[in-house]
Formats: sequence, structure tokens, C-alpha cells
Amino acid sequence: MKDKKSIPAKDDNYTHNISRNNERSLDRRGFMKTMVGAAGMFAVASLPWGTIAAKELMGLSDKEYPHQKIVDVKDIAIGDSVEFHFPSENDSAVLIRLSQDKYVAYQNACTHLRCPVYWVKEEKEMICPCHHGKFDVVTGAPTAGPPRRPLPEIIVQVDNESVYAVRVKRYEA
Repeated sequence: MKDKKSIPAKDDNYTHNISRNNERSLDRRGFMKTMVGAAGMFAVASLPWGTIAAKELMGLSDKEYPHQKIVDVKDIAIGDSVEFHFPSENDSAVLIRLSQDKYVAYQNACTHLRCPVYWVKEEKEMICPCHHGKFDVVTGAPTAGPPRRPLPEIIVQVDNESVYAVRVKRYEA
């Protein structure tokens, strides 16, 4: 008499662990095969998108955007700031005039949890009010609080008595 639990050779395929009596019950090995197969399918399906993202990220440090006028030199006093959007309308940024000829600009989303960062002229610091993060105005590096990475710097250029945003200098680990 043949054992009921044994599987005939002709039925030995990927569905050997499914009962034929309208009830599906997977054993551990069948479950793991299914999970590994599903993970493999997701990995293969996401490869094209990962390749596109990698190509985009690799070129970000050198990516130059169309120059965008921020403000006329005469309209910003030393120690003042101007908020603007760069490189897109969804990217908020701040320009600060440190001296007669020195301007710095940063994306003003905190590198901790993306809260807005504000220039406080009286304290000469860039402050994130959410978790008391502070950033050095000259370098964009964090000086206090939970942020560990500097703010992404926006390279600016003065031309014809106007300040222009040119490109975003990304943080490099």
C-alpha cells in the first residue's frame, strides 16, 4: 500500500504542496519558495527604475540649471536675506548677504526632518525651530541639534548688479 503523503513523480512540480481538495495549504518550504520568487520578481521589476534613479543621482553634483535671478544687489542690505525657489518651484531656498561682495545661499529644508530653516540676523545663525537645529551661515554645516549633514549649498553668481542662482552643490559623504 502506497503512503498517502508521498507524491508521485509525475506530480512533482512547483504546486506539489497544494492539496487538491479545494483547500490550499502551504508548508514552510512552499511558502519560502513563494516569498523568494515574489522578491525576485519585485527586484527584476524595479531594475529599470533603479537604473534611471542612479543615472540622475550620479549627475546631480555637476548639474547646472538655467540661471535664475534672485534679487538686485541694491535691494538686499548686508546681513539681510531673501527667500526664493531653486531649482524648481518646490525647492525653497534662502540667500544671505554676508558682506559687500559675499553671498551664500542654501536650500532651507533642515537635513534632519526637512523642517524650514530660517536666517536669524540678530544671532547670525540659520535656525531650524522644529528640533533646535543650528547651521553655520558660511559653510552650511550643522553646529547644534540633531542635524548631521550640512544644508545643500546653492552656488550663486553676481552679474550686472543682480544675484543669480546657478547650481546646487550636493552633500557628499
